[in-house]
Amino acid sequence: MSDRILYSKSGHIAYITINRPTALNALDPQGWQELADVFKEAKGDKDVWVVIITGAGEKSFCAGADLKETIPQLTAGTLNITDLDDALLKHMQMWKPIIAAVNGYCLAGGMELLEATDIRIAAENAQFGLPEPRWGIIPAGGSLVRLVRQLPYVHAMEILLTGRQLTAQEALRIGIVNRVVPQSSLMEVAQEYANMICSNGPTAVQTIKESVIRLLSVPYDMGFNLEPLYAERVFRTQDAKEGPKAFAEKRKPNFQGQ
Repeated sequence: MSDRILYSKSGHIAYITINRPTALNALDPQGWQELADVFKEAKGDKDVWVVIITGAGEKSFCAGADLKETIPQLTAGTLNITDLDDALLKHMQMWKPIIAAVNGYCLAGGMELLEATDIRIAAENAQFGLPEPRWGIIPAGGSLVRLVRQLPYVHAMEILLTGRQLTAQEALRIGIVNRVVPQSSLMEVAQEYANMICSNGPTAVQTIKESVIRLLSVPYDMGFNLEPLYAERVFRTQDAKEGPKAFAEKRKPNFQGQ
């Protein structure tokens, strides 16, 4: 693996850093493959309970696909857009929560990567957008499916159709991000969220994410019928016994993810 994507762990938290600051953290085909690889590594590591993803430097989270390498290959047909699917978590069943720390430009494929995350903290200088239609192409890295499910229709369509960039405060107002913080506090706040999640039962947390995403696509009544099945799966775990026991004993639970 090159240094395009940096990967490290501390406790139950995995850190992914897109590391091409001279290119605003835009990714070439190798970078997208490396991003997919580290997602798979985090997914398969039982000791990883939460992932934090960010970009190197202070100018950009990810400016999407490299305009000099990735986009020309896509338009020439030498690279299939589905080759990016794992990096954008389009089909990978990644139930571990992902926190995005957005430190600047979050555009095109970077915005589509953001849409695959669960909690999003933005620096005050962050900017968001899907400029693809301005280049005569479309944002098919998940936005045509995810964005209208995550935002009110009119906000999603404004982003998709105009290609304009949104400020961090606009993104906060319409619900793209959870919080806007000073650049100097960005990773600290992301870490705080990760620690809060890690204090919870990991099986419960991952089952919550899985059930919410799966039940989005089923009818209302069917969702209510399926919901107890996810609950029963968790109730049978050792962590489900440990949580109430710790509460009764007035101590912190010792969750093992079992």
